[in-house]
Amino acid sequence: MKRFFSLFLCLLMIPGMLLLTGCHGSRSLPDFVPPDEFDESRSYTVTFWAKNDTNKTQTRIYEKAIADFQALYPNITVNLRLYTDYSKIYNDVITNISTNTTPNVCITYPDHIATYLTGSGTVVPLDELFADPDYGLGGARLRFASPKEDEVVPQFLGECAFAEHHYAIPFMRSTEACYVNKTFVEALGYTLPETLTWDFVWEVSEAALAKDSQGNYLVNGQKVMIPFIYKSTDNMMIQMLRQKDADYSTPEGDILLFNDTTRELLYTVAEHAATGAFSTFRISSYPGNFLNAGQCIFAVDSTAGATWMGSRAPLMDISADRVVDFETAVLPIPQFDPQEPRMISQGPSICIFNKADPQEVLASWLFAQYLLTDEVQTAYAETEGYVPVTRTAQASAEYRDYLDRCGEDDLEHYEVKIRASRLLLDHVEDTFVTPVFNGSASLRDAAGQLIENTAKSVRRKETVDDAYMDELFRDVNSLYRLGSGSTGGRKDLGPLPGTAVFLLSALVVVWVLLLAYWLFERLRKRKRENGT
Repeated sequence: MKRFFSLFLCLLMIPGMLLLTGCHGSRSLPDFVPPDEFDESRSYTVTFWAKNDTNKTQTRIYEKAIADFQALYPNITVNLRLYTDYSKIYNDVITNISTNTTPNVCITYPDHIATYLTGSGTVVPLDELFADPDYGLGGARLRFASPKEDEVVPQFLGECAFAEHHYAIPFMRSTEACYVNKTFVEALGYTLPETLTWDFVWEVSEAALAKDSQGNYLVNGQKVMIPFIYKSTDNMMIQMLRQKDADYSTPEGDILLFNDTTRELLYTVAEHAATGAFSTFRISSYPGNFLNAGQCIFAVDSTAGATWMGSRAPLMDISADRVVDFETAVLPIPQFDPQEPRMISQGPSICIFNKADPQEVLASWLFAQYLLTDEVQTAYAETEGYVPVTRTAQASAEYRDYLDRCGEDDLEHYEVKIRASRLLLDHVEDTFVTPVFNGSASLRDAAGQLIENTAKSVRRKETVDDAYMDELFRDVNSLYRLGSGSTGGRKDLGPLPGTAVFLLSALVVVWVLLLAYWLFERLRKRKRENGT
């Protein structure tokens, strides 16, 4: 028995030793406390992760901003790492959190930041830095003209506040637009309204499916026509629910997506996907390509993708011989109530990761704040249908001149791009954002998956009825680990930390070994008692 007890103690110590080993390099950082003064006698290296869509102009703007900043602060070196997709930034950050090797500054989304916060002390709350009289927004000791807090558009700044703190500053903002082939709409006998309704879009889309005796679509004379293509189906579902004042989630993280209104909307999607009037980016490919080839009438995409839309778009993925000439209208996304338009506000924000050295964090904050200067904001906004996030940049002479020269050329002043920017400027008060919490990114993906699965099912001639919807809700709920389905429920707390999984696994091994040892001793004792 004494040997058994000794072995028990030894085995019980194993998980603790393993945990200490597993935690090496992933210890929680102390809460960030802003230094009283920036130590300019030291040198700092700031790693900056950003995203661009292979747009060389955007890359040059980043590089110029870094060079100009380093000229002001020669003791701070900024290393730029570019990504082509925000999800890749997100995945790399998650991977690096456990080893405390995150970047210093990162362009990302609030939904992603909420997941980053599961690592204790990972992301710096910025409220104290905002208010610092020397180094905060509009600070007296800054070597550049930083906007004051009240000069950042309040709706955009508010999007960066969750979990009782500001964990980011906005960088650029966009919304979604419906890019319309107005020529085809009028050829079908319709007149575009000032605000699109879902009923109008569905009606015109179905009308566009008429064919001649040779199987060509009457509206374009081609064999291909997908009247309505939506790029981001997560946004589609989220906005439709908001327009109907239907549930989606609560700020506390209760999942309310799986409801009767969602079901009703999916039946509508199924109806028009079945006829071929509706499709999605995942199913058919990029809507701008179909729009420019005269094979789509309503293409919904971000205002930040405006340079890809229209027959004279400066950026295209199709050859010039496939482009069809047409008049492009840029309108808000379809609405259920044109008198109360509602559209999503989106766009990248900037967060700062905590480090053991508060001075390094302060250096990171100085660079992040530099990205809010009028010159950087205006230059980047002019590359796409983005809107600057500060009132000072929006009111600057350079930006107003840029807007006023709409249509002057098909490059810098491309008409569709500037009209997309004006769309958001005119509708800031009509925009909204969804609640941010750990798991909100998964919920967003689930919203889009419901539409994608429904559209794919009808194309496969599957029956879409109540039984189908019940199973769809269960499958998507399970796929994204959202909790208790249609009645709302738990927050997705994300995966357990690696060290916790390691410890729990080690405990299981210990108890299995103990049980095996106990059984072995019992068998040996029984053999001795039986004299064998």
